[in-house]
Amino acid sequence: MKKKLLSLAVAAAMAASAFSVTAAADTAGKVYLLNFKPETDEAWKALAQEYTDETGVPVTVLTAAEGTYATTLQSEMAKSEAPTIFNIGNATAAQTWDEYTYDLKDSELYSHLSDKSLAIEYNDKVAAVANCYECYGIIYNKTILEDYCTLEDAVIAAPEDIQSLDTLEAVATDINERIDEINDEFGYELTGAFASAGLDDGSSWRFSGHLANMPLYYEFLDDGVDLIAGEPEIKGTYLDNYKRVWDMYVNTSGANPKTLNSGALNAEAELGMEEAVFYQNGDWEFSALLNPDNGYLVTEDDLDMMPIYFGVDDENEGLCVGTENHWAVNAKAPQEDIDATLEFLNWVITSDAGRDAITNAMGLSAPFDTFEGDYASNNKFAAAASELMAEGKTSVAWSFNATPNVDDWRADVVSALTAYTDGSGDWDAVVSAFVDGWAEQWALAAEAAE
Repeated sequence: MKKKLLSLAVAAAMAASAFSVTAAADTAGKVYLLNFKPETDEAWKALAQEYTDETGVPVTVLTAAEGTYATTLQSEMAKSEAPTIFNIGNATAAQTWDEYTYDLKDSELYSHLSDKSLAIEYNDKVAAVANCYECYGIIYNKTILEDYCTLEDAVIAAPEDIQSLDTLEAVATDINERIDEINDEFGYELTGAFASAGLDDGSSWRFSGHLANMPLYYEFLDDGVDLIAGEPEIKGTYLDNYKRVWDMYVNTSGANPKTLNSGALNAEAELGMEEAVFYQNGDWEFSALLNPDNGYLVTEDDLDMMPIYFGVDDENEGLCVGTENHWAVNAKAPQEDIDATLEFLNWVITSDAGRDAITNAMGLSAPFDTFEGDYASNNKFAAAASELMAEGKTSVAWSFNATPNVDDWRADVVSALTAYTDGSGDWDAVVSAFVDGWAEQWALAAEAAE
């Protein structure tokens, strides 16, 4: 590698052209993005090709399958042609990959970050920079809910009346019990109030990650610890609330509880085809639900998002807002690849093509000062988060970012949750996987970092 760099420097110094050594190095560099978000795969590949066509710099995009990012990253990093851009979710991951994270504090990328708290700092360096800022909660079909409200003895008079878990639970239960009446009256084909709570690899993260965030957040808040960094041991103070919400999801859905891990369910399609009213997921679903290629029936006017009411501080609760998506640059890559990578990322957040892809093709909200005007987010769910914040509601931090050995911990929680739901196990096993598993994985992560 030293010989390669030396030959590049000599060639640049002797060239009669006006190109600098930096330009020659950049031309020689290449970019390899290991993408974290499967739903953005096509958009990233199209953007990479556009950049290569424009600059001649080769850009490779590999997207890890859902739920396999950690193992894919380990495998790819062991190769001679390793990713130059990879994803870090939290400070624990920054610790794990410390030797591989290039300090971004002097980069154009970091300088454009609107909120510097969205960077991960570790070991006196900016280890990674957030590439999107997301929110999640309960997506709902406002039109169907409004129609329900016109029925005699409806639990609520308007969708806005749902401001607590008590009310949401009552509404979902009533809708589920009156499915035939609602379908006959309004011509829908509802199968349940909530979309299926799939426990297969492509869906279970919604509950072992995003729903699990709720008891973590409130416990960290009680304990006065950093809401993102967490703590080595947890008590499971709010797992009864977790159970209540989970039971509501399962009991007011048309899906068979014994088949939730089959992989045959598609909650997004259920919401999109007006087979369900409620669907726990995030703002990244906005573009997918409105993509005409998917053939869904819902329109933008139908869609809205409410908090995951948890029965703790419902009156003050907003959406869950944060990110587990941070770009890190591989410090062990050749310098010409690092330079090419930094230039590519800066192009992504400053060029028309890059900003259009992030905002429109990927449907993301980007945390950079370059995303204004035509490139400001048009995501209705992101707007709902802002509206709740403007009303004085408190956004729920992404406390699941503190999860130790995230894939292993979540796998154990999902296994116990599956057994509880299909009747082959009990809730105590879920509590044990959640609480005891947390302490065990935290200790293992700490040991591995030593």
